[in-house]
Amino acid sequence: MIDRSSLCIRAGALAMVLAVGACATPEAPPAPAAEAVAPAVAPEQERAAREARRVKQAEEARALVAQAETDVQRARAKRALWLPAWEDLLAARESLAAHDFAKASERARLASELSQLGLEQLAYPAVK
Repeated sequence: MIDRSSLCIRAGALAMVLAVGACATPEAPPAPAAEAVAPAVAPEQERAAREARRVKQAEEARALVAQAETDVQRARAKRALWLPAWEDLLAARESLAAHDFAKASERARLASELSQLGLEQLAYPAVK
C-alpha cells in the first residue's frame, strides 16, 4: 500500500515551492536615471545652418556653370560642340537664374561632360 502521509507532505512542499516561486517575480529594471537631454537646437541656429548650406550649394552651382561655359566655348572653337551640350548649358543658366541650384549643377556637369566627349571625338577618323 501507498503511504498517504508522505504523499501529502510532498504535495504540500511542492505547493509551497510553487507559491513562493510565483510571488518572487523578477523586479522590473530600474528607470534610467535622468539622462542629460540635449537641448533642442534653436530655430535661429537651424535657419542659419540651412542658409549656410544653400550658400555653399549656390557657390558650387555657379562654379560648375562657369566651368561648363569654358568647356562649351573650347568645344565650339574646335567645331566639336554637340547640340545637347549647348542645350544643357542654357538649361543650367536658366536654373541658376531661378535659384534651382541642384538642377543647375546637374545640367552644368552634363554640359561639361558632353563638351569633353565632343573634343575626344576629334581624335577619331571621320570615316572608316
